[in-house]
Amino acid sequence: MKISTKSRYGLRTLVDLAIHSAEEQVPLVHIAKRQNLSVNYLEQVFAILKKANIVKSVKGAQGGYILARPAREITVGDILRAIEGELLIVEEEVRKNESSMLYQNMQICLQREVWNKIAESVKQTIDQITLEDLTNDYRNILLNDIDMYYI
Repeated sequence: MKISTKSRYGLRTLVDLAIHSAEEQVPLVHIAKRQNLSVNYLEQVFAILKKANIVKSVKGAQGGYILARPAREITVGDILRAIEGELLIVEEEVRKNESSMLYQNMQICLQREVWNKIAESVKQTIDQITLEDLTNDYRNILLNDIDMYYI
């Protein structure tokens, strides 16, 4: 499984939005500038996130985006699934011409003992990490970086 650039940028920009939107909408151009990304590209990503009820848009001269729900209620899994669709570790192998019992049993074994277990582990991990967790970690990193003294 490989997470697309669109998902990585989507996650990154949502952390940015969560940090800068204290109940106030943030123009996409500001997020794009801070993250060094194209506004047009972010419009595509945010259209997907809006459809998934992760962000809301506010129209007008002072418009922008806000989170549709509190950051503690939005998981990394919500974001990745909104952009990627269902996250699969492997595509299921389908061989219509291969009907041997040995082949079928091997596929069942691998699916059950490897692919399903990896997929479940990934799902549990991404569904436990919230946008709030990421913003808190980011803020801690900033604070620790400010406290660092360089000689």
